[in-house]
Amino acid sequence: MASAEQIAAQIMSSKSLCVSSSWLNSFLASSQLNVPVSALTKTALFRVLASDIRESLATNPTSLFPVDISDPAVQERRIPGPIPVQVLDIEDIGTSLWSQVEAIERIERGEAIRGREIVRTVNVGDDNEGAETGSSSNIGTAAAPSASGSSGSGPHRLILQDAHGTKAVAIEMQHIEGISLDKLPIGAKILLRNATVARGMVLLDVNCSTLLGGKIEALDKPWKEGRKARLLQRIDSMRDEANQSG
Repeated sequence: MASAEQIAAQIMSSKSLCVSSSWLNSFLASSQLNVPVSALTKTALFRVLASDIRESLATNPTSLFPVDISDPAVQERRIPGPIPVQVLDIEDIGTSLWSQVEAIERIERGEAIRGREIVRTVNVGDDNEGAETGSSSNIGTAAAPSASGSSGSGPHRLILQDAHGTKAVAIEMQHIEGISLDKLPIGAKILLRNATVARGMVLLDVNCSTLLGGKIEALDKPWKEGRKARLLQRIDSMRDEANQSG
């Protein structure tokens, strides 16, 4: 039977994740006996990526955010890492709030956008390609919204959390494949190396960010279900502020 040390070493070597020995011992205690080390390691990694890293990962100073990472008084600094983090929130800051609400509502109605037409998708038997075209609307060219109600154009603003629980705001400085509202679930893990932090914000680019995958189901589902309400609340708040200032 594989030992916790073997599995920990393989996960550290392949993903730079330092798994907690107590978490691994608990995992092994609930696993089947006589399973190959490679299979156990894959299962352990899958569960780590689906876990809260505050429970599954061991910590040391180099694998954590500085405690004052959000200090806007610090003009710029580099955090060497590697620092594993999990995504607590993601926002498309390149698309207006109201456009995002409208995209979600189109998805709720079973509609998508194709060029200048609104298309209502219908399933006929097993034919998933059947579609009923609605009236043409002068809305301009747009990408079809995803199930999350966004074209995923970005750039994106994320809330990241390290294994100690420290949170930081991150901004996508260039497009990173896999970072979008329909591809990046809440609880997904990202590994940061040599990331720049400016005025309290982590600047994400392809050189410092490695997407490891994963999802925390208990966080992802309610986040998706409550997204429209949060967007509407922000729109109302902005309207109230505008009325007060006027």
